[in-house]
Amino acid sequence: MLQNHPPSRRSPYLSYVLTLSPDLCYTSFMRLFISINLSDEMRTALVDAQNDMYEGGVRGSFSPEENLHLTLAFIGEYPDPEDVLEVLAGIEIRPFTITLDRCGAFGDLWWAGLAPSPALDAVVRRVRRALADSGIPFDRKRFSPHITLVRRAENGFPVEVQPISMTVDHISLMRSDRGKQGMIYTEIGRI
Repeated sequence: MLQNHPPSRRSPYLSYVLTLSPDLCYTSFMRLFISINLSDEMRTALVDAQNDMYEGGVRGSFSPEENLHLTLAFIGEYPDPEDVLEVLAGIEIRPFTITLDRCGAFGDLWWAGLAPSPALDAVVRRVRRALADSGIPFDRKRFSPHITLVRRAENGFPVEVQPISMTVDHISLMRSDRGKQGMIYTEIGRI
């Protein structure tokens, strides 16, 4: 029951939602995913790559700077983010480094990729194992670390990306909502 969670484990967003409607988390589904939110320096390098693409003639739906992230596990529609946060709280995250190293494409979706990182791969395995063991559904596609830059890309070609590194010391549970100008991602909690 949510009432048994220590206040420090409940996110401010969920506290607000629960104040409005205690049943909301159980009757309303939220589109959820677990991610690494990027440093300002890494986001700037990715926006620079997007600008280079645009100047090179690429057209499509460019990811807004505030939406740039690395998805570790996509959960999709799920009724209780507190369950997910409980599962994540049991996962140890030791600081590690990720580094941008290339751009590529999955069809008309263009992305920035990361240098191989055994530490990142280990975190993803622990997250996905914990979700599976708890019965929380998630997309089980093979993890291919990438940051989406452009959807429905046309013309031009992917460009070089600066080899920027950042230290990861937490992961985030995110909510995805469709807004008037596209998707809005909101951090619900982090570990």
